Amino acid sequence: MQNKTKGVKRTKKNQVDFVLIIIIIILLSFGIVMVLSASAPSALAETGDSYTYVTRQMIFAVIGLAVMWFVSKIDYRIYKKFYWAIYWLSIGVLLLVLIPGLGSTGGGARRWINLGFTQFQPSELTKIGMIVFYAGYLTDHKADLRSFKKGFVIPLLYIIPPVAIALFIQNHLSVGVVMSAITVVMMLMAGCRLLYFVVTGLVVGGGGIAALFAYFQMAGDSAGDANFRLGRILNYMDPWQDPTGTGWQTIQSLYAIGSGGLFGVGLGESKQKYLYVSEPQNDFIFSILAEELGFIGCIVVIVLFALFIWRGIIIAMKAPDMFGSLLATGITTLVMVQVAINIGVVTNTIPNTGMSLPFFSAGGTALVVLLAMCGILLNISRSKAKV
Repeated sequence: MQNKTKGVKRTKKNQVDFVLIIIIIILLSFGIVMVLSASAPSALAETGDSYTYVTRQMIFAVIGLAVMWFVSKIDYRIYKKFYWAIYWLSIGVLLLVLIPGLGSTGGGARRWINLGFTQFQPSELTKIGMIVFYAGYLTDHKADLRSFKKGFVIPLLYIIPPVAIALFIQNHLSVGVVMSAITVVMMLMAGCRLLYFVVTGLVVGGGGIAALFAYFQMAGDSAGDANFRLGRILNYMDPWQDPTGTGWQTIQSLYAIGSGGLFGVGLGESKQKYLYVSEPQNDFIFSILAEELGFIGCIVVIVLFALFIWRGIIIAMKAPDMFGSLLATGITTLVMVQVAINIGVVTNTIPNTGMSLPFFSAGGTALVVLLAMCGILLNISRSKAKV
């Protein structure tokens, strides 16, 4: 018996993180209820069926849960073997939007792939791909992480191609911001010097802001949309200067939030979802939630996300190896950053940018990818060191 097992590695298993599973189920269920409430008027106006969006969301939720269960059974360590291939695939999938007949344009941006039965943003796959890549790369180069060149400059160079494609080809600034934020957090958690980020940020920050403003001025194919990003920033400071244009969505969102008060007007009783807030089931679903469930409902949702982040941090701390710890850190940071940006936008705390609220915003393929990432977290939570 000893001869048969000699040299064979096996993996001990913990129990799966049931607390995280419960949090995921609650967030997912809460999200489906809010998609039903927020989308009913617009779905009825667009398709003649109030249940169009929620039916689709429920179908993808079931698919996503099945994917989460399946992925939770796959040893996360296998991804490390292919992190370079995953990096190049993550870049390549972003370029698929350039293929005629496959790439789809909407709202002045070419960031969707048309699969016939549905559309999805390839950037959703790129996000998790970059998390896997950096978890693998930083683990393999952990001896160099204190070096300025090998541990700071070189790792940051790898984020430039996907961010550049997202910004200049897909016109998707928010994805670039999210991927950059995740990269910085993962590098810091891996052991890179905070001083490098602080000094570099101070040195290039002013130039970067100036460059962004220059890009905003030049971007776009026509005078009408050339300054739309700059307009968003200006309207962030005073949305009422253009109440029927770039300030419309923000103003309607603030009306919805203000109307909610402490306890809300009641589930399903929102007024702003009646074609005032554009596509309320998507990026601005939190404002409808605030109107219907009030400040208390908002706090409940924020606490649920905080619990999700807490469990993600615990999983990262208890992971049996550096790769698993960084992988859990990246996934948790992704959810945290997207929640912060989405809530910041709908409350006009930061300039308007397209960012979905995890588990809540309508979007089938995005939900499936999110639940797949949750499956990776669950697998890390039940893994111990190999013996």
